[in-house]
Amino acid sequence: MEFEDEASSSGDEPAVVLGVVAAPGQPIGLARKLVDADLIEHVQTTFPGARWQVEVMEVSVVQPPATDAQIVDAARDLLLEREWDLVVCLTDLPLHVGRRPVVAHANAVHGVAVLSVPALGPTGLRQRTRGTVVGLLAQLLGADADDLREHQKSPSRSPLRHRVRQLGTDTDEESTAFTARVLTGNLRLLTGMVRANRPWRLALGLTRALTGAIAAGVFALVTADIWLLADTFGWVRLTGVAVGSIVAITATLIIGADLWERGSSRQSREQIVLFNTVTVITVVLGVAAFYAALFVLATAGALCLVVPQVFGDALGHDPGITDYLEVAWLTCSLATVGGALGAGLETDEAVRDAAYTQHPAESVWRGTPRRSGCHGSRNSR
Repeated sequence: MEFEDEASSSGDEPAVVLGVVAAPGQPIGLARKLVDADLIEHVQTTFPGARWQVEVMEVSVVQPPATDAQIVDAARDLLLEREWDLVVCLTDLPLHVGRRPVVAHANAVHGVAVLSVPALGPTGLRQRTRGTVVGLLAQLLGADADDLREHQKSPSRSPLRHRVRQLGTDTDEESTAFTARVLTGNLRLLTGMVRANRPWRLALGLTRALTGAIAAGVFALVTADIWLLADTFGWVRLTGVAVGSIVAITATLIIGADLWERGSSRQSREQIVLFNTVTVITVVLGVAAFYAALFVLATAGALCLVVPQVFGDALGHDPGITDYLEVAWLTCSLATVGGALGAGLETDEAVRDAAYTQHPAESVWRGTPRRSGCHGSRNSR
């Protein structure tokens, strides 16, 4: 997919071809949105003196666990193969230098920049990505935009194109990793990875679990013994049953579908610990959404199906709204346990489809877990 700045397409300015390599899922979707919007125009305005062309390519350049250096090498191979001048790689892999998350990495020698999309956080992705990409291009070019505009007045040569041709020849230049603070950066990375998985989709993708939950909920809702238990349990026990049911279905999904990753080397263990953390958070949030939906259905069902006179005779007192909520709560917890039994019947592929945005074979890691921007400084604040 190739895009070109229309404003300068008819001129005699030399062309600079920028390759945007993005992993399947969130990164490629983000890359296409940026190019369809105003990325080319923004780059052309910021770095004048050449006719910018952008080619977008969807590919997983590495398999996890991997470092930013390995991604740079793989992206460099693509740059040479496709005859690009520069390449920016959007990955869904979490990258670190020590305990600091790496937001982006620029290697002027190779003409390659890497952007870790999850490190940008869960919100404002398009604006942050555009700003970071422009900052990375500035880092690769090593040129001030004002200087480029000044030299643009001279028609004899293009300083921008000249600078691009210099890349790879000046081996004294060092690569730069843009990192974030340890606490806030890792929190942004974690939430960005969870956001990419869209955990709220989990319940909709588990048809057997949903069927089991509904069956168990209907049975519990019309059983007088459940009414009595809900009335005598109290809030502490009801809370304990609710937590236990959520833990049961979470464990069933993770263990049953083999979502827990394992690694042997120290480097792989660090990334895999993060992968597993995101997996647990994703599944817990998805199950919590599942539980909340069941609670709403159970409350509506209790109000519609449980006759107050019969309900009061079973309890020995006139029922109130609190009694109906307690019945709905216990029914929801039992239905969730039924959902855990149904989840045990789901295929591994069905669970992974529900828990992750894509397959491991299609992305850099399992789902976007399996697998802000900063400009001009090494530490993003």
